[in-house]
Amino acid sequence: MAEIQRRRTPTVKIGQVRVGWEAPVVVQSMTNTDTADIPGTIEQVAALALAGSEIVRVTVNNEDAAAAVPHIVEGLAKRAIHVPIVGDFHYNGHLLLKKFPATARELAKYRINPGNASIGKKDNDNFQVMVECAVENQKPVRIGVNWGSLDQALLTRMMDANSKLAEPKPAREVMMEAMVVSALDSAQAAEHYGLRPDQIILSAKVSGVRDLIDVYSNLAARCSYALHLGLTEAGMGAKGLIASTAGLAPLLLSGIGDTIRVSLTPKPNGDRTEEVQAAQQILQSLSIRSFMPQVTSCPGCGRTTSTYFQELAEQIQTYLRTSMPEWRKRYPGVEELKLAVMGCVVNGPGESKHANLGISLPGTFEDPVAPVYIDGKLSTTLRGDTIVAEFKQILDRYVESHYGQGAKSEELVGAR
Repeated sequence: MAEIQRRRTPTVKIGQVRVGWEAPVVVQSMTNTDTADIPGTIEQVAALALAGSEIVRVTVNNEDAAAAVPHIVEGLAKRAIHVPIVGDFHYNGHLLLKKFPATARELAKYRINPGNASIGKKDNDNFQVMVECAVENQKPVRIGVNWGSLDQALLTRMMDANSKLAEPKPAREVMMEAMVVSALDSAQAAEHYGLRPDQIILSAKVSGVRDLIDVYSNLAARCSYALHLGLTEAGMGAKGLIASTAGLAPLLLSGIGDTIRVSLTPKPNGDRTEEVQAAQQILQSLSIRSFMPQVTSCPGCGRTTSTYFQELAEQIQTYLRTSMPEWRKRYPGVEELKLAVMGCVVNGPGESKHANLGISLPGTFEDPVAPVYIDGKLSTTLRGDTIVAEFKQILDRYVESHYGQGAKSEELVGAR
C-alpha cells in the first residue's frame, strides 16, 4: 500500500504527546464520569490510558469539577500514569480558569467551543479570557466547533446574506461553510490574543458522514492548523462504529487528521474503553498505525457448524488484548504480529500460511485435527481438548522468540 501523504501541520505539544504531521495520528477519548468524583474519574482515565488512549478529555463544567482536576492529575501520577488531561470548557470556562489557577496549570490543553464562548460579543469576554489564560500557562487550545452549538449570530448573518443572492445556495452548504468560517475566524482571534499556530488544533464536529467528509475537506484546504477528527454523537453499537469508520477513513486516507476520537454511546454501565479500541482498529485497518496483533478469522458457514473455532478466536482476541499492556513493554514490535484462526480446510490452511501464526480447526465432518502454521510452514498438528491451551503456549513462545530480548540479540549478532 502506498504511503499516505499527511498534510503539513505544525507540531503541537500536549503534555508529552506530539500532535501534527510529523507525529503519528493520536487516539484520544473522553470520560463520562462526574469530574468532581475524583476516585471514579481517576479509575476511568486510568482504564482509558491503559487501553491506549493517548489523550483524555474531562468535563470542567462547574467549580467542583475544576477543583478536582489537580487531585485527578496527582492521583494518576501516583499510579505512574501521565496521560495528558484536557479540560472541556463551555459557558463558564473564563470564570473557572481564573478562579482555579492550579487547574489552569495542570491541564495539558483547553478545549473551547466558540459557539458557547460568545466569541465576538462585547458583553462577554469568555473566549478571550480563556485564550489569554492558555497563553499565560503556555497551553495549547482545541477550538472545537460543533454544529449542535454553532454560533447562531454567525449562521444567521450567513443565511441572510445567502438569501439575497440571485441564486441562493442550499441551506446545508451554508451550514457547512459557517462551520469552517467559525473555526477559522476563532483561530485567527486566538492568534490575535497571543496563541501561536503550533498551539492551536481545530475541529468541526458534525453527526452526518457526508457532512463530516465535506466540512473537513474544506477546512483542510483552507488552513494549515492541526485537525482533530471525529463524528460527534456517532451512536451506539454497530451504527456508531460503521458511521465513524465510514466518515474517518476517507479523510485519513487523504492525509487529513492529526488526532481522532470515536464518540460511541456506551451501553448502560458499559465499557468506555470500547471507543479507544475502535479508534485504534480504524487506524490499524488503514495501515496507518499498529496497536496490537491482528486476528483473521472466518465468519463460519455450513461447513463449520461447530462453534469451536469461534470460541478459540474470541479467546485468542481476549488473550491478546489482556496481554498487550505487558507485551508492549517487553516485546517491541509485537503489535505487528498477525494471526489466523480458521474454521475448515477450504481457506484455513492458505489463510494460516499468510499469517505469522495460524491454526485451521476442523470443520463439520473433517478429521478432528488442527494444523498449526508458523511463518507459512506447517509446524505441528493439535488434537483433543487441549487445543486452546497448546495454541496459547505456541503463541507465547513465538512472541518471546521473535520480539523478546533474545530475538534482539540474534539480530545484533547477525548484523555483525
